[in-house]
Amino acid sequence: MARKIQPVERCDCDVIHEDTVNQVRAKMPQEETLYDLAEFFKVIGDSTRIKILWALAETEMCVCDISFLLNMTQSAISHQLRVLKQAELVKNRREGKIVFYSLQDEHVKQIFEQGLIHISEER
Repeated sequence: MARKIQPVERCDCDVIHEDTVNQVRAKMPQEETLYDLAEFFKVIGDSTRIKILWALAETEMCVCDISFLLNMTQSAISHQLRVLKQAELVKNRREGKIVFYSLQDEHVKQIFEQGLIHISEER
């Protein structure tokens, strides 16, 4: 997706709007929370993990099914699922010898859907 680089508009003065700055500062989350949020976006910022999340938003699946769907090795899928599980984006359940993965909760699907809505608006 090639995008034209837009120049950043800047003020022609050095006026600080202290009321605005203080209002935002008072509502800004703690540094640790912002760090965790940035880490969250790093985890979902990988196209393979996005594909896995997309599939799991449709239905629960086992590693074999996901690897077949995405034409990747089971090892590669397992690695990505481990990352998603550590980030608490997916969960798993065992049924005999098969381990099924699904989204952790409805919030994950909502985040995914909001992202799709946002990129659709840009087009």
